[in-house]
Amino acid sequence: MSRKSASKKPARTRPDKPVRTSEVGGGNAASRGEVRQGVQWVNVDEDNDGQRVDNFLLAQLRGVPKSIIYRIIRKGEVRVNKGRVKPDTRVNTGDQVRIPPITRKEKPEQVAPGSRVQGVMEAAVVFENDQMLVVNKPSGIAVHGGSGLSFGLIEVLRSARPSAKFLELVHRLDRDTSGLVMVAKKRSALRFLQDELRQKRIRKHYHALVAGDWPASIDRVDVPLLRYEMPNGERRVRVDDSGKASLTTFRCLERFAGYSLVEASPITGRTHQIRVHSAWAGHPIAGDDKYMDDVSLKAFRSIGGQRLMLHARALEFTLPVTGESMRLEAPYDDAFNDVLRKLSGRLKGSDQ
Repeated sequence: MSRKSASKKPARTRPDKPVRTSEVGGGNAASRGEVRQGVQWVNVDEDNDGQRVDNFLLAQLRGVPKSIIYRIIRKGEVRVNKGRVKPDTRVNTGDQVRIPPITRKEKPEQVAPGSRVQGVMEAAVVFENDQMLVVNKPSGIAVHGGSGLSFGLIEVLRSARPSAKFLELVHRLDRDTSGLVMVAKKRSALRFLQDELRQKRIRKHYHALVAGDWPASIDRVDVPLLRYEMPNGERRVRVDDSGKASLTTFRCLERFAGYSLVEASPITGRTHQIRVHSAWAGHPIAGDDKYMDDVSLKAFRSIGGQRLMLHARALEFTLPVTGESMRLEAPYDDAFNDVLRKLSGRLKGSDQ
């Protein structure tokens, strides 16, 4: 579609129907799985009030490279209320944004989450209001698809709630870690909660079953952590002076024969932080196939342990809009409880 033809329809409020590039003379592009999206006129709602226009476009044109976003802004093809803009121009409620025709790669057909897994995820919602929801994520489910996974928690929620206009993860959990995950239902709530995380005003408390008798003298670990990749591309983390400052506080909750149940509260939010800090202290988390030695892992498997024994137990935060203080707790799953029951039946270690 040319600019001339687009300018004849200034009142359009919905995007033109996507056109395959083969239909507009782009046979070669079509073979690459590309579609051409016609001109769009998008009205800014109150949830996007005050957002930079470049970020607004990135959300509207998911999958389109940033270089293209900035190019169409620079060339003046993006208009707000018919006026040219710069990337840092702020949009306001009621503004009309013109998005020019864009050619983007056609997304491959995704495997849709089945009704059973949708039901499991909906049943795992422990809190919800108009701004956000909190899910007790099962162990073994990633928070989002990718790296060979067709879908994760966020894709399942979107499939279960097709009418939801906005659902985005506020933070993440490792695939094998269970427990509380916050999901924003509005962009304003996402901005608020992520800012609260950056300001360290949201407290997370995890429960972990670790190998050995956790000493009362270790109530914090503050060694720096560095991310690196294994030769096979697997992501790992190690203690390294050149890494990022990291702090986790620990408190022993219960001692068993050969294991301890601890509460770990990360003050910083590094990848695998609790797992690596626990292992560095000499007490790796049971079932951790990345940071637990093979002998200890085999011993844990011998008592029926099948999962990583790390659970995001509690969240303390302030609700967006209302400012109400919240504390949520999530129960353990059956696999976590089964291990604790078996250990409770054995002779406990002595307290320190």
